[in-house]
Amino acid sequence: MDLNRYIDYTNLKVDATLKDIEALCNTAIKYSFQSVCVSPYYVRLAKELLKDTNVLVTTVVGFPLGYNTTSTKAYEAIEAVNNGADEIDFVINIQALKNKDYEYIKNEIEEIRDSIDGKTLKVIIETCYLSEQEIIKMTEICNETFVNFIKTSTGFGSRGCSLEDIDIINKHKNEILEIKASGGIRDFDFACKLIEKGVTRLGVSNIDSLKGEK
Repeated sequence: MDLNRYIDYTNLKVDATLKDIEALCNTAIKYSFQSVCVSPYYVRLAKELLKDTNVLVTTVVGFPLGYNTTSTKAYEAIEAVNNGADEIDFVINIQALKNKDYEYIKNEIEEIRDSIDGKTLKVIIETCYLSEQEIIKMTEICNETFVNFIKTSTGFGSRGCSLEDIDIINKHKNEILEIKASGGIRDFDFACKLIEKGVTRLGVSNIDSLKGEK
């Protein structure tokens, strides 16, 4: 299986340098990955490095804990788009979810969705902290708000994605909603299993471990 166009090649390390991001972008160009995912600080750099290529620029909002206020997240998202981001991966307010404040979460998603000028929006639900019922609820909210993707993990939580997470989401998502799996994708077989379950994007920070990747 050719994984290239599934991959958001990611470097969100706190100590990532200019050289690291240059290497990330060069590798993404070499292998024709779908996008690079970088911190907001590096969006302009990545956009410049990737000009005249088909590789998109993804960045993160409310990352990694998600408990920023809605207005803060919306400002982050708008600024990211103005700086050249093609796709926004943003973390839900998990505290609000735990409080069953579903209207807050729905309103937050809609505000960010409406602020980014039609750019792709991926909603990070951080499954490691959620019960099955909370994963189901977030899938339903993503259906209702017509976002592009539901994303499993930040990669900074207590674990990454699991096949069980994907099964739960698949049972409750509509036909439009796509799935991005991220966190803990460290071998080719696991990546293939995720794709076989319908995942259309993979957040990957180490491609060397994906044996069989072209």
